[in-house]
Amino acid sequence: MPRINAATVAEHRAQQRAALLNAARELLLDGGYSGLSFGALAKRTGLARPTVYSYFRTRDDVVLALCEAELPQVAADTDRAVRRAGTPRDRLAAFVRAQLRAAQPGERGHRVAHALVDAPLPEQTRQRIIALHRELMPDPVPLLEDLGHPHPILAAALLRGLIHAAVAAVDAGESVRRVSQLTVRAALDGLGQPG
Repeated sequence: MPRINAATVAEHRAQQRAALLNAARELLLDGGYSGLSFGALAKRTGLARPTVYSYFRTRDDVVLALCEAELPQVAADTDRAVRRAGTPRDRLAAFVRAQLRAAQPGERGHRVAHALVDAPLPEQTRQRIIALHRELMPDPVPLLEDLGHPHPILAAALLRGLIHAAVAAVDAGESVRRVSQLTVRAALDGLGQPG
């Protein structure tokens, strides 16, 4: 019988699941979607491969569980930053900064989502991740409406693209500080300007 390293079986299973998700995050960020395999998860955690299968049926189940675990924290951090800001422009800047902070190396959430952008995910998995993002992440449309933007939905879509490009620039080695400054400026002076 396997050794249980917790007060209860439920706590033990929760610890093992958390260890698997931590390993999955590391594997995904280090080697992309192709680097995330059950063999690699077993090796990284020291668990037997059948044990990994007792928690997740497929690699896509792991990816979904990882997004479900990490996106709520990013959403809460973003929402908190926006609520603390005063003016509509400050709120838009806070939204952008929080999104970029979440995408920095060592942070959770967006780094995982960014690593999955070009992954060969089944359409059902991709749609579930998109739905999770929509359900959990603060929507920039109201921020742009507060600025009086005539096309807030379009501007929000462009803002998401700008943030994605900023994350890619950081991943390519650009200074986080420089990318953040330029992205906030582009959001405020471009998308944040009604007209």
